[in-house]
Amino acid sequence: MDGIKFVLNSKEVCYTGSAADRLLDVLRDTYDMKSVKCGCKEGECGACAVLLDGVLVNSCCVAAGAVEGSEITTVEGFRETEQFKVLSNAFAGLSAVQCGFCIPGMVMAAQALLSANPHPTDDEIREGLSGNLCRCTGYNAIVNAVKNAAKEGEGLW
Repeated sequence: MDGIKFVLNSKEVCYTGSAADRLLDVLRDTYDMKSVKCGCKEGECGACAVLLDGVLVNSCCVAAGAVEGSEITTVEGFRETEQFKVLSNAFAGLSAVQCGFCIPGMVMAAQALLSANPHPTDDEIREGLSGNLCRCTGYNAIVNAVKNAAKEGEGLW
């Protein structure tokens, strides 16, 4: 077997482990993508959220074999973009970060939302972030950060 070939943060990689391995573990342990957190292991918390071919997924629910030929973006790759800078500044500027555990997943969810809908309402933002749990900050600051990023990043999404 040649391995599972995919693009990770714009770089072609080949995973030679089991196709049944969780993408979460592959990203963290093999490729050192520490922004991808292990929270619930059931797809309920969003801490392991990544973009798979531009679609938000919980990597704990994806088998490595399912990503053959796909493109995966984690915060490590996303942070090189202008969109990330806008989101990061909005989260920091509106105190939407406390412990930081949920923030990589929240940022990836915000990116997916804003890519699909660059002018979301508060309700649409809450719906877009609904698969991500935050135990520290609360959701109002995060919703406000996404709303601010949408405004500040006009034309980026």
